[in-house]
Amino acid sequence: LEAARKVVDAAIEHGITLFDTADMYGNRGGSELALGELLGARRKDIVLASKFGMNMDDAGVKKGGSRRYIIEAVEASLKRMKTDWIDLYQLHRPDPLTPIEETLRALDDLIRQGKVRYIGCSNLPSWQVADAYWSAKTLGLEGFASAQDEYSLLVRGAEKELIPAISHFGMGLLPYFPLANGLLTGKYQRNAPMPEGARMTREAQRAGEVLTEANWAKTEKLAAFCEARGKTLLELAFSWLAAQPVVSSVIAGATKPEQVAANVKAADWALTPEELAEIDAITR
Repeated sequence: LEAARKVVDAAIEHGITLFDTADMYGNRGGSELALGELLGARRKDIVLASKFGMNMDDAGVKKGGSRRYIIEAVEASLKRMKTDWIDLYQLHRPDPLTPIEETLRALDDLIRQGKVRYIGCSNLPSWQVADAYWSAKTLGLEGFASAQDEYSLLVRGAEKELIPAISHFGMGLLPYFPLANGLLTGKYQRNAPMPEGARMTREAQRAGEVLTEANWAKTEKLAAFCEARGKTLLELAFSWLAAQPVVSSVIAGATKPEQVAANVKAADWALTPEELAEIDAITR
């Protein structure tokens, strides 16, 4: 817990205000418990976001977006995080068994009760984002304010349908995996061993998806782009996301205070329209 305390302290000291977690993170509940313990009186100074919907038991019963489960899940999350409210409560993934109207009505009730301030979604395809928007509008319910999805210099699939949809509906994007699982940190080298403890060493399938010939080629061109300007890949990855109008905040993990400091500093680079066009030419 002490290592996590240093990271949380560093984040707050550097002005980070959004803390995003989920009920299933940390072996089902561990992340929320730790955050509740570490924030203490500082809870009121930050935006606390969590998610529900993933499996929370081995039987596969505690999951999804049903009214009954949402009420159970939010109470458990509030208790773990030692708080009376969650600022942003997000459906972690689509639930094919529950009508979106049922999910939205339950979440709307939580907003009216003051247990949740805003609601969001995660990993929903664009048609479901649109379906949820119009369902909420038609029924007079609070709709999703944000959407989480993978988005980075190397993974730009969201630009095809999801980003146009959430832009049209006035929602914000919270991109995760901004560093493409570490490839944009500059720490990985083609045809070289992975750094010890690197996430890719534990996730073979993900490594196969990310460490492709095309991505290596793009990364090397981006590295040259950065080097010519006295910047790093890390700075480019965050600054490019910050320059996208639809992006509200960036979900970035950190295990050390130094990583927090580097991530915060990284977003300071104000890219020019010409630079953004050059980056597009490399990554699209």
